[in-house]
Amino acid sequence: MEHTTKGTVTYVPPGQGKSFWTPGGHKATFKATSEDTGGAYTITEDTFPPQVGPPPHIHHTQEETFYVLEGEMEFVTDGVTTRAAAGSLVRIPRGVLRDYRNVGSELARVLVLYAPGGFEGFFEEVGELVTDHFAPPEDPPDVEKLVAAAAKYGSEIPPPPQE
Repeated sequence: MEHTTKGTVTYVPPGQGKSFWTPGGHKATFKATSEDTGGAYTITEDTFPPQVGPPPHIHHTQEETFYVLEGEMEFVTDGVTTRAAAGSLVRIPRGVLRDYRNVGSELARVLVLYAPGGFEGFFEEVGELVTDHFAPPEDPPDVEKLVAAAAKYGSEIPPPPQE
């Protein structure tokens, strides 16, 4: 039986890939895009400063899988808290409310797999292209733009609970 592979090989050297500062203050670097994978998945390498993470959100069209390379992340899914140190993998199915952040005192580095691909458009639309790898933007995020872009890419950012 003969096996063939269509498409081209993708190689992204260490420290390379198109990077965006996200509205939450972490950096996402594209390692494999939906275009590279025929829509199957997107992979980003994300760096989170201490105590940084996105707002609670739900992906309705993608599942997310996180592989922690450095640091310690905390994930809250459906009210269950999971601490994930370097070497840990956390997979969150679509439709599940998720909240996560770097709970360590050092920078956390995480590979994130979105399946199927396509969520990189969200980062391109609401993020800021990285020109200085050490200085995230200081402006607060435009919440309306963030919520609208999330919906466009199959995600939802619910309003914070009322106190």
